[in-house]
Parts: sequence; C-alpha cells; structure tokens
Amino acid sequence: MPHFIVEYTDNLKIDGRIPELLKKANAILIGFQHIFPVGGIRSRAIELHDYCVADGTEDDAFVHATLKIGGGRSVEDKKEVCDQLFAMMKSHFAPLFTQRYLALSLELFEFQEATYKFNNIHKRYKTTES
Repeated sequence: MPHFIVEYTDNLKIDGRIPELLKKANAILIGFQHIFPVGGIRSRAIELHDYCVADGTEDDAFVHATLKIGGGRSVEDKKEVCDQLFAMMKSHFAPLFTQRYLALSLELFEFQEATYKFNNIHKRYKTTES
C-alpha cells in the first residue's frame, strides 16, 4: 500500500495522458517514504466505457481517483498526501479544463481491517527505506 486507482471516461483516452498521470502520482507517493514503503506503491487506471454524466446530453468527462492505504497514518499526513495528489490532478488536467466539461475527484479509503499481502518487491528497497 498505497494504491492509487484512477477511473476515467473513455472520451479522455487521447488527451488525458493517463500513463503520465500515474507516474506523477507515484512520484508524489515516493516522496512520502517515511509513511509509505516504495515497494508497496501501485497506481493503475481503469478506462470506463459505460457511464452517464449529468443528464447525458453532452460529451462530459470525469476522472475519479481513489487512494487506498492501510491504517495508522496521522490525519495530517493523510491530508498532505491527498492535497498533493489532488493538486497534481488539477494541474495535469488544467489544459483540458479550458476545452471541455470535466469533473475531477479524489477519495481516500483507509483499511480498518487487516489486509493480506505477499510481496517480494520490498526487498529491492530495503537499503533505502527505514
């Protein structure tokens, strides 16, 4: 953990630069190595083909991101991470905001129960993580 999951409407496929968005998200999360292990960071995108925005009469678009994290981080740390991620999303999509109708959102989901994980990627970062 953390996992950054982006759902986006397929009318953003060409201009949304989604792979670039995911790399930017990972860079932000890597900047919080004191609370997130690098080997646990994941980002992914899901292109939506079936959706309806507002009354469905326009070619509206949306991007909804979910940040999933394990429990135990401070309120301040969670706020700082989400503030940075959402600012990045707004900046990333700023050019499209001037060209089309677009809704952006970000939610934080914090697991309250134990999660089950099996990951050998962490070994690669043991010397850089503390």
